[in-house]
Amino acid sequence: MTERIRVVVANRPRLMRELVLETISDQPDIEIVGEVQEEGDILRVVEEMEPDFLIIALDESKQRPRLCDALLRQHPGMRILALAPEQNSSIFYWASLDIHSSRVEASEQGVLRALRRKTQLVGGKP
Repeated sequence: MTERIRVVVANRPRLMRELVLETISDQPDIEIVGEVQEEGDILRVVEEMEPDFLIIALDESKQRPRLCDALLRQHPGMRILALAPEQNSSIFYWASLDIHSSRVEASEQGVLRALRRKTQLVGGKP
């Protein structure tokens, strides 16, 4: 048997959340591990349940919800599906690894500088 997809549903309003739950609840490969009614509880529930997917509401602006950035930094393996049914729209968010590079002097000093540079990069830009 394949591993089930773990989902937390956090749509508002209630009717939308119930429609989403009804749509996915009878799927054999999907497990609903949490339902969030208040937006302020999303972080806590995601921490506790460690879902593969979070389904949230997308506001009218269609801009990425700020909550996505915080959640995907803490849980880069999770995917977020934002739904805006009144606009017949949905957006899928995920984190990806961004790879950077810079030239290193081919010498003992170059290698040492590169190794020490790691501490300078944490939280900042090269």
